[in-house]
Amino acid sequence: MAMKIDSDMCTACGDCKPVCPTKSISAGKIFYKIDAGTCSECDGHNDTPLCVDVCPAGCISYA
Repeated sequence: MAMKIDSDMCTACGDCKPVCPTKSISAGKIFYKIDAGTCSECDGHNDTPLCVDVCPAGCISYA
């Protein structure tokens, strides 16, 4: 499973991108997006997904 970003809530702040250990987060045309093929939910890196921990808008959740 992978994380997903709710584009209706995303403010495009970019806080999530640098904390992603698998580099699965990239800038879309307007908002950020998560590559479900490479997202590991930070398994082996952290107990919880790092992107969720740093997102000020609370727009990242489990897919």
